[in-house]
Amino acid sequence: MLQAYRDKALAEKAAKAIRKLAPEGKIKFMHVCGTHEQTITRFGLRSLLPENIEIIPGPGCPVCVTPAKDIDIAIELAKQGKTIAIYGDMFRVPGSRSSLNKEKAKGGDVRIVYSIRDAVKLAREHKDKEVVFFSIGFETTAPTVASEILSSPPENFSILTSHRLIPPVMELLLGIGDFEIKGWICPGHVATIIGVKAFRIFPEVYGMPTVIAGFEPLDVLLALVMLLKQVKKKEPKAENEYSRVVTEEGNLKAQKIMNEVFEVCDENWRGIGKVPNSALKLKKEFSEYDAREKFDVKVEEAIDVLPGCSCHLVIVGKLKPEQCPMFGKKCTPSSPYGPCMVSQEGTCNIAYKYGKLS
Repeated sequence: MLQAYRDKALAEKAAKAIRKLAPEGKIKFMHVCGTHEQTITRFGLRSLLPENIEIIPGPGCPVCVTPAKDIDIAIELAKQGKTIAIYGDMFRVPGSRSSLNKEKAKGGDVRIVYSIRDAVKLAREHKDKEVVFFSIGFETTAPTVASEILSSPPENFSILTSHRLIPPVMELLLGIGDFEIKGWICPGHVATIIGVKAFRIFPEVYGMPTVIAGFEPLDVLLALVMLLKQVKKKEPKAENEYSRVVTEEGNLKAQKIMNEVFEVCDENWRGIGKVPNSALKLKKEFSEYDAREKFDVKVEEAIDVLPGCSCHLVIVGKLKPEQCPMFGKKCTPSSPYGPCMVSQEGTCNIAYKYGKLS
């Protein structure tokens, strides 16, 4: 079934429809998903579009928007002898003055895990160690974390929470004065959890065409067709291209678990700043698993924007990666300087591997 979404003839048909629907003058759409950017760049989808249609990558990489302060706290905990369990793509992301892989090289106990369950298992097997899981990600990963917290992990286990929510940052971006996008391509994996309903605010309040899309090339092209039809008819709405997975209400069980364990709060996004109601923190009744409460770590003032790095502008679509003077020179996937070059979902990493975004 999925092979059909890579069918060349169908892709050409969708591209033809896009060209036919293309309005006069330049029009920009934004996605907020690292996987979408991988698909668009890897399969050369931009080359199929008319010159006046532009797809801009937004803040869709969870690793890239994780604040330097949270990384600094994880580093400090490692220095204090705690075992830090992290996802692999977080390992080399720079904090303010160091990174977790550098601390591991200095003797810190930093372990790469595939899931929070692996981290809990590590804590059960090593009861003499304090194991801290660096819990990052969007709505997609938060339910699994909540589920483990509800399963009563051991006393020597805690989490450093750095979860972020997608719709609030989309709202914030619309308030930027020179933000000229005319529609959203929304991440299918996030919508799988929170449903189509969570994105209806954009057409209903902001008059912004909105389409939830899957991750195959044809998914993205069909999403563009749907957006252009909305623009042409001047009828903004929230449409669901990814209907084979996403429903109107989303995963109600996952939402219930998240709401049981977490509460929404204002928090900083790296490269963007403080975003209202955009993060999750543990509720007070689960504070025994909150590494911030448990260890009361103090760190120096954080540096989110590293000298000479343009990641903060790439994250919000104001610059293309190749416009950063460090891109491909001082900053490469094998030796990353900025956060956008580290993860496979980072815009700079994708541009370096698969070609320019233009």
